[in-house]
Amino acid sequence: MSRLLRGDGVAPVPIRTLTALSADGARVHVEVHGPDGAPAVVLSHGWTCSTRFWDAQIRDLAVDHRVIAYDQRGHGRSPEVGREGYSTDALADDLEAVLAAALEPDEKAVIAGHSMGGMTVMAAARRPGLRAHAAAVLLCSTGSSRLAAESRVVPLPAGGVRDRIHRAILRSPAPLGPVTPLSRRMLKYGTMAPGSAPDRVEICARIVHACPRTARRAWGHVLADLDLDACVRELKVPTAVIVGTEDRLTPPAHAHALVASLPGSLGLTVLTGMGHMTPVEAPEAVTAKIRELITAYVPAGGTDAARGGTRTAAADDGTAEKEDVA
Repeated sequence: MSRLLRGDGVAPVPIRTLTALSADGARVHVEVHGPDGAPAVVLSHGWTCSTRFWDAQIRDLAVDHRVIAYDQRGHGRSPEVGREGYSTDALADDLEAVLAAALEPDEKAVIAGHSMGGMTVMAAARRPGLRAHAAAVLLCSTGSSRLAAESRVVPLPAGGVRDRIHRAILRSPAPLGPVTPLSRRMLKYGTMAPGSAPDRVEICARIVHACPRTARRAWGHVLADLDLDACVRELKVPTAVIVGTEDRLTPPAHAHALVASLPGSLGLTVLTGMGHMTPVEAPEAVTAKIRELITAYVPAGGTDAARGGTRTAAADDGTAEKEDVA
C-alpha cells in the first residue's frame, strides 16, 4: 500500500474543528490539521464523499502545512438541509464561510477541489472571499457543464438515450445499502480505473456508501443541470488541472475544456490509467501537485502578519460561534 494511504484505516486527528456558518445558516463541519503558522491548503471533496476522502493528502501535508478540510453540506458531519438548500450558490456560500472561519483575513491558501469540490471553487470564482484567499487552485477530476452528456458510465453511443440514463443515475433516490462485493464492483466500474487496488476501492466504497441518500439525490439534481462555464472564465488565479485517462464520470474532455477557458491556467496533468477518484487512486501525484502550488504561490505562513490566536466561525449576520476543540 502507498505510504500516503497507511494508517490502518484510522482517520487523521485534527488539531481542532470548527463549525462554519454559511449564508443561509447551514452548519459546515471543518477540520484543521497541522501546525499553526504553516502555509495553508483548503481541501473541498466531491459528491457523496467527505473529509475522509482526503486522508492521504492530510497525512502527508499536515507534517509541514496547515490543512483545512470540510464536509460539504449534507455530507460527513455537516448536517443535511432543506430541499432549497442545495445549489451551486450554496456550494460557493459554504466555501466562503469555511475560508472566513479558518483563515486570517489577509491569509492566502491553495484551494484543491475534487469533482463537486472543484465545481465548488468554480461556483465561487466571482466571490470576494475566494478572491481574497485563493493564492492558487487545483481542480481534480471535474467539469463545469454537460456532466450527463459527457459521462461514459453507461456504455452507449453519445446522444439522448445515454444522456437521459446518466441524468436518472444522478437523480436516483435508490439507497446504496451496505458495502458488498457487488457494490464494490459497481463503484469501481463507475468511478475508478480497472487496475485500482482492492484497498483503494474499499476506501472509496465505505466513504460513498456513508453519504445520506437524500443529500446524494439533492446534489445529483444540481449536477445533472450544472452549467458553470461562465464562472470558469472568472477564476482568475493560477489554476492547475488533473484528470485520469480512465475517468468515466468527468472524462478528459472536461479537463481540456477547463484548461482552454481558465484565465490563469497552469496546464493539465494527465494521470495514465487512473479513474475519477484521483486523490485516492493517485495520492502521491495529487499531493505533489498541491505541494508544488504551495511552494510557488503561498508565502511562509500565508501572510507577513503573525499567525496564531483563536479563530471563530462567523455567521452571515455578524454573530460568531467559538470553535469546537477536537
